Amino acid sequence: MQAHTDKAGTVQATPATGAPAQEPGGAAAPTVPVATPTRSRRDHRIDALRGAALLMMFIDHIPQNLLNRFTMRNVGFADAAEVFVLLAGYASWLAYGRGFTKYGVLPTLQRLFKRCVQLYIGQTIMVMAYVFTVRGWRHFTPVSVDYLEPELAHGLGWVWRVMMFDALPSNLNIMPLYLVLLGGFPIFYLLMRIHRSLALLLSGALWMLVNMDPGLNFPNWLDPDGWYFNPLAWQFLFALGLTASAQTQQRGRDFKRVPALVALCWVYLLFSAIQAFPWALWGLPDLRPFGDTLAPAKSWLSPLRLLDVMAIFYLVQSSEPARRWAAESWVGQELARVGRSSLEVFVVGTILDLYARLIFSTFGEGWALQVAVNVVGLAILISLASWLDRRRTRARAGRPVAPAAPVAAPGATQG
Repeated sequence: MQAHTDKAGTVQATPATGAPAQEPGGAAAPTVPVATPTRSRRDHRIDALRGAALLMMFIDHIPQNLLNRFTMRNVGFADAAEVFVLLAGYASWLAYGRGFTKYGVLPTLQRLFKRCVQLYIGQTIMVMAYVFTVRGWRHFTPVSVDYLEPELAHGLGWVWRVMMFDALPSNLNIMPLYLVLLGGFPIFYLLMRIHRSLALLLSGALWMLVNMDPGLNFPNWLDPDGWYFNPLAWQFLFALGLTASAQTQQRGRDFKRVPALVALCWVYLLFSAIQAFPWALWGLPDLRPFGDTLAPAKSWLSPLRLLDVMAIFYLVQSSEPARRWAAESWVGQELARVGRSSLEVFVVGTILDLYARLIFSTFGEGWALQVAVNVVGLAILISLASWLDRRRTRARAGRPVAPAAPVAAPGATQG
């Protein structure tokens, strides 16, 4: 048997080619096509990490939610958004990076454009759901302007601005970032083809420039400071994901686990956890070594946040036990299913966030509602991901299997 990689990034077994073969319908002796089993070598760590990030984003976007005290933003500088963007870059190389040489430029650009359209539709659905829900809900009970910018709560003059990304409402601003980064993928790819380090070098230089002058940003009609997730800074995290994915593919194995680097990552994450932990919220003595003087900016992706997410990524991607856990454990597989349906889960989760916030503001934040909102919300997202995963599996199983090249009977002659 030999192995080849399909366009989904999995490794499949194919028959060895030592025996002579003929096209189906030839004059050779009768042959029987044999469909070979598929053995997946997909790295489920990426899917599981992305799934965990999506569920944490659902939890974090409900300010009144007590469960968000336990998400990663409370034990480090970075949060689920950094993980999501880094893995978006990693997965983008798997989905499109190899396509230019394997399938051609035009088919790959078409697939990339199709995905961008899907992201744009998802953003439109979320915006419309927010606007019409808030406008409808406020007929029954007052709704704080925090749920929707006042400019969007009245009139229709905002429509063209939101559709052109000139106006980015709060809690609806990460999808436009992802769309811009994915739309710029061909530029990253072209630079990487010139030299593997060129894209990373230029991307890092732009990130450093924005950190020195945060005023460099895309305009936002709703915020004079521009986009909350500054694309000129966050593109560096996306580029790091692309480069890591390309490097892993080229090497054919995980990152090398260097004990000194592992120890350094753990030391930094421990410092990050102590400095970022909300001690006062838990009624504990403040143990932060730098107090309030160290507050890494999220908007332009400050170096401390970048180091935090990169340390987590290295520890996971260099760990064989993490690979086995993601592939074999029940929790790992459930998270991986969520990660494989990232767009659908994100859209539904963002809309559920709005309803959860409205429920809390209308009916209170008691324990019964806390449990109900979290259990129902997480159950909906996990069930949605499981259903989508089963549907994809059935769709693949229903496709006609291309017959293996028939092997000519002994003694048959080739035409």
